[in-house]
Amino acid sequence: MKIRGTILHTPNKGQLEVLEDRVVSTDPLGVIISVVPYTDDCQPDIELDKSVVLLPGLVDTHVHAPQWPQLGTGLDEPLEKWLFKYTFPLEARYSDTSFAQRVWQSMVPKLLGQGTTTAVYFSSIHEAATTALAETCLAFGQRSYVGRVAMDHPDGTPDWYRDLSASDGVEASHRSIVDIRSMPGNKGLVQPIVTPRFIPACTDELLSGLGRLAEAESVLTQTHCSESDWEHGYVLERHGTSDTSSLESFGLLRDHSVLAHGSHLTEQDIHVAAEAGAGVAHCPISNSYFANAIFPLARALESGLRVGLGSDVAGGSQSNLFRQCEHAVTVSRMLDDGVDASVGAETRGVHNSRIDIPTAFWTATAGGAELLGIPVGVLAEGFVFDAIAVDIGPNSSVDLWPELDDWPRVFEKLVRCSTATDITRVWVAGNEVTTSSDNQLQSLQPS
Repeated sequence: MKIRGTILHTPNKGQLEVLEDRVVSTDPLGVIISVVPYTDDCQPDIELDKSVVLLPGLVDTHVHAPQWPQLGTGLDEPLEKWLFKYTFPLEARYSDTSFAQRVWQSMVPKLLGQGTTTAVYFSSIHEAATTALAETCLAFGQRSYVGRVAMDHPDGTPDWYRDLSASDGVEASHRSIVDIRSMPGNKGLVQPIVTPRFIPACTDELLSGLGRLAEAESVLTQTHCSESDWEHGYVLERHGTSDTSSLESFGLLRDHSVLAHGSHLTEQDIHVAAEAGAGVAHCPISNSYFANAIFPLARALESGLRVGLGSDVAGGSQSNLFRQCEHAVTVSRMLDDGVDASVGAETRGVHNSRIDIPTAFWTATAGGAELLGIPVGVLAEGFVFDAIAVDIGPNSSVDLWPELDDWPRVFEKLVRCSTATDITRVWVAGNEVTTSSDNQLQSLQPS
């Protein structure tokens, strides 16, 4: 395939690169083999309108798929109460596979339509629902990591929604890995991922077993880590050490492990995670509700920690990663300046905490890809062509003024203002997966 257009991407942290009027060529596997200036003899298969720009597809490193029906609601409680009041009752419904399939077939195309070409999913504890999620991702062409959630602790989970035992949890997770890998037509686009919910929901026996499973199956791991005052404090009290050290002891802190939130990581925790090759799924909107702190993104990146961006559906009220980029910048400013006016300006904030839009977008593309260890997030030779076409023309959500707006300003406006309606085409691995009303189910109706 050859596609002609102007490329906007961030191959390095904080660095916007603009490649005007280029032709991107891919091989049959969707790998980019060249990016060259357009000439009359290029003969592209697709020519984007001049009002449309080409960006890398977005990488969402933390999505709770079963929570899709509660997106935008139920954010009135602290985490430890929110789980039992809203989330566990909803997730328990996924024992009904037909309900699960309705949700998955609503969610996956909507996320693709918002530009999310890669998603890292927590499913529920149910094997059939988890397999159905993986099948839906494959059917719609979304690159994904799908994890059956393992949780068995009698205090951290309700008796009506948990694995019956640690051994049952490990065995079910192993069967889920086998099922996802053996789906007909799955050539690696959809990957399993070992998913202990978090330490408060898991016994030590389950955590140890999942660590051994991840090692034996060479599978990535994901979990929540130092998310809130309550969660971080619980682990310190139970294990006498932080989440990162505890996860490391169970074999769950591995290369490309995805640690959701991390707002309470210490400098030592950041060092331990970075040394292991793990990283954080930064979820700025969700953290504003549940974390009791702001994740120090600038400091983490400076320390060499891998960081991607996450929506944390539905602890985060926005599934669109452009909104998460904008909020990541906002909370970094709040951390830098401080928020309590009764404290002197010189001591109110944590200085040098600010990030900019190119850095935020990098976490949503190349940074997330580095966290997962996959060659996407950059539109350059050798990377896989996961991409989105975004309209910035007069009928788009981006209001441009040619006499004022250079490319950096256009890019900032695009990230801050674009909506799903501005995304005109979506590709994953070189295949167009653009969704339409013809391949989406009707929106779920209240029961």
